[in-house]
Formats: sequence, C-alpha cells, structure tokens
Amino acid sequence: MNDRKIAAAIKQGNEAAITQVINKYSRLLWPIVSAILSKVGSVEDVEECIADTFIFLWQNTDKFDPERGKLKTWLCIVARSKATDLYRKLSRQDELPLDLLPCPAAGDLTEHLVKEEQRQALGKAINSLSERERELILRRYCYGQKPGAIAEAMDMPVKQVNNGLYHAKRKLRDRLS
Repeated sequence: MNDRKIAAAIKQGNEAAITQVINKYSRLLWPIVSAILSKVGSVEDVEECIADTFIFLWQNTDKFDPERGKLKTWLCIVARSKATDLYRKLSRQDELPLDLLPCPAAGDLTEHLVKEEQRQALGKAINSLSERERELILRRYCYGQKPGAIAEAMDMPVKQVNNGLYHAKRKLRDRLS
C-alpha cells in the first residue's frame, strides 16, 4: 500500500493498517528517539515515545499530507518532536525515585547526615561570597583549574587570582567556624 492508502485506512479505523505501519517503521524510529533520550531516558521511555508517535498518527491522520512528503519522513519528524518534548520533561526532573536514591548503611546514617549538613553549609557559605570570589573558588576547587588557567579565563594576573583565592578561603573558613 502507498502512503495515501495507508493514511485513508488508518483514518477509517483499520487496525491492520496501523499494525502494518508499526511493524514497518518501529525499527526506523528507534535510533532517532534513543539518540535524543540516551542521556536522560530509559529503554521504557524510548518505547513509550515511539508508541506515542504511532498513537499520534492514529488520532491525527488528517495532519499527515501525502502531497507534502512521505509517511516515513512525517513519522520521523513526529518521533523527534515527541522525544525532544520528553527529553525536556525528564531533564527538568530533579527528584529521583526512592528506589534509585543512594541509601547509606544503617551504621553510616549519622555520618551521612553530618556530611550532608556540612555540604549544605559549605554551599550556603560559597553562595554568600561575592560573584568574583565564588567564581574563583568554583573554578579552582570544583573544576580543578590551575591559577594560570583561571587568570587567563578571567583576564586577570595570576598573582591576583592567588590573592583572591586566599581571601575567599579565609572568608569561607570564618563563616564555617
């Protein structure tokens, strides 16, 4: 069947036609969707996105125009769009399901809570620094940049970077004690 006949059959509710489309194009859509969702989604997310693409075809057959292009191309565009939407949704989620959260051993729970409190206090102290001091600290101790690289990136002398780091660390020490 050509694209026009398939679209007409799907529009009439012919399940055999949609099954034929699913069998024919599922393997084509998989790499498109999985390439977009590979960093944030699971295999189930990829499967769901591909299924959503075929459901969209089933419910919106009138949006496919055989005069403008092939069904194969249209499905790829819809799948890419659905995958992009799902990527945005998944990457905005900051919460992990409870079964994926790291759980310390019972004896380490107190130590874990203390470390978490210290980490939060350090974060607050760093955020209380000036923007320049915060950038110096983050570049040096989070990103591991050497003072020379920091000086070049921030367009300042190396001596000024070292002095800024010294003063920022001193402020952090005072605020944390």
